Amino acid sequence: MKVVTITDTEFRKMVSAATNRLNSNAEFINSLNVFPVPDGDTGTNMSLSFASGAKYVNESTATAIGDLTSALAKGLLMGARGNSGVILSQVFRGFARSTAKKQTLSAVDLADAISTGVETAYKAVMKPTEGTILTVARKAAEAARKCVKESDDCVEVMEKTFEAAKEALATTPDLLPVLKEVGVVDSGGQGLTFVYEAFSDALSGKEIKNESSHQPSVEEMEEMVNAEHHKSVQSKLNTEDIKYGYCTEIMVRIGGGRLVDSIFDYDTFRNHLAEIGDSLLVIADDEVVKVHVHTEHPGDVLAYGQKFGSLIKVKVDNMRLQHETILENDEQTQPKEDEPAVDTGDYGIISISSGAGLAKIFKGLGVTEVLDGGQTMNPSTEDIMAAIKKTGSKKVIILPNNKNIFMAAQQAAEVSDIPATVVKTKSISQGMTALLAFDPAASLADNQEMMTEDLDTVVSGQITQAVRDTTIDGQSIKKDDYMGLVDGKISVTDRELFQATVATIKAMLDEDSEIVTIIYGQDGTKEQAQAVQDEILAENDELEFELHEGDQPLYPYLISVE
Repeated sequence: MKVVTITDTEFRKMVSAATNRLNSNAEFINSLNVFPVPDGDTGTNMSLSFASGAKYVNESTATAIGDLTSALAKGLLMGARGNSGVILSQVFRGFARSTAKKQTLSAVDLADAISTGVETAYKAVMKPTEGTILTVARKAAEAARKCVKESDDCVEVMEKTFEAAKEALATTPDLLPVLKEVGVVDSGGQGLTFVYEAFSDALSGKEIKNESSHQPSVEEMEEMVNAEHHKSVQSKLNTEDIKYGYCTEIMVRIGGGRLVDSIFDYDTFRNHLAEIGDSLLVIADDEVVKVHVHTEHPGDVLAYGQKFGSLIKVKVDNMRLQHETILENDEQTQPKEDEPAVDTGDYGIISISSGAGLAKIFKGLGVTEVLDGGQTMNPSTEDIMAAIKKTGSKKVIILPNNKNIFMAAQQAAEVSDIPATVVKTKSISQGMTALLAFDPAASLADNQEMMTEDLDTVVSGQITQAVRDTTIDGQSIKKDDYMGLVDGKISVTDRELFQATVATIKAMLDEDSEIVTIIYGQDGTKEQAQAVQDEILAENDELEFELHEGDQPLYPYLISVE
């Protein structure tokens, strides 16, 4: 079967096939996650993300391919969950940009769209790592461009794309040693390979076997995920330490202005600003570029912006002066134990966690909205945007408390009408530490900087059970073993929960350790937490312990050491 032109009919079939393929293989993709922890949810995230894109396509009555790819990209953007889902959304964001004005797609159009998708995805990742979904996407795009030089058949282009993706996927263990050690391929790469395989099958008219003819809605898929899920804050800087003293924000209307002498290029623009400051954020579309940067020479930033367009917004704050004011008022702004933890003022603070106890703890620390999510249930970009709006605040800080939520949170902050920023907290413990540094009188950028400053001073531990047999970092782990993760690395394994918890805390301690916090979850108990405390204090009675009920699933104990 040969297809020279992809119409709306073929494209809708491709989207439907990919949705079903990801849904049917979500658990298999989940099983490829390197760590044998119960929150290995790449497949679930990619499946739900793509299903959101498919929903937008299904609701569209358009017949032009450009309109349908735009709908797919919009749906993926709003539904993106986890880093894998966000990267997948960026692949199809680029795909949509390339096909924006197309009524139909030729083989050349298809190859161009796949290639533009890769370029967009790479730009979205701050430090691209080879041996991941990005490698698979790039190799697949290279094959598509090579094939289109010899063929005008969309079927052949898609087949070559899939074959190259499959071959690239097989090489991921050679590029990432941890994959080879565990004996798996990259899970995100596997997900994208399934998408390209489904596209190929749909275009060629192959019978799609072993998949339900019923395409579940996003709501149905979320219900399934949720059902399975339920089974189972200030150390300050010294003012003199502030390297760049002026928080500078500008908005430039590209192309308009008397001083324009350069054509705007995002990479060139961003790289130049990166050389004259830090805490840089550059967001641009075809008409406007927004800049936030900390620098010693704000005038240089303004002058540089005028080379590309007219300044429509300028804001410069002296951060050293602000910081001195904060220090002068420190006694007044610091909460006391028996008072509300934080007056958030114009701020809304969103914390992502799972468990009624954790929600209560975060609320006590000044969080405005606690968004249910985390392990096995990463909230989507749309979920986080809804939480931002729900705060009713003028500016919002987001605490993901899980590195797999970083990209969705950042994406939500970037598209939100309400100014928002993300403090990249990797754990519940880091989220609580970040809140201790929050200052309602500081700017959004300054709070983001201060709340990030002390994250590395807290050691985070998690106790959970292995979901499969594996060998990693030289450790042989059996299914149902209790594992102690210290800052994300498996440090302890034991058949007994009590022993694993004690050993994990001991692995977290050093000569500077003072406070140990244990948060017990659904599978832990206060009594056992107290027994763990007694065991540790028997060896080091200078430590202080705090025990809290978190009610979190999957992790009997969450631990922090400061």
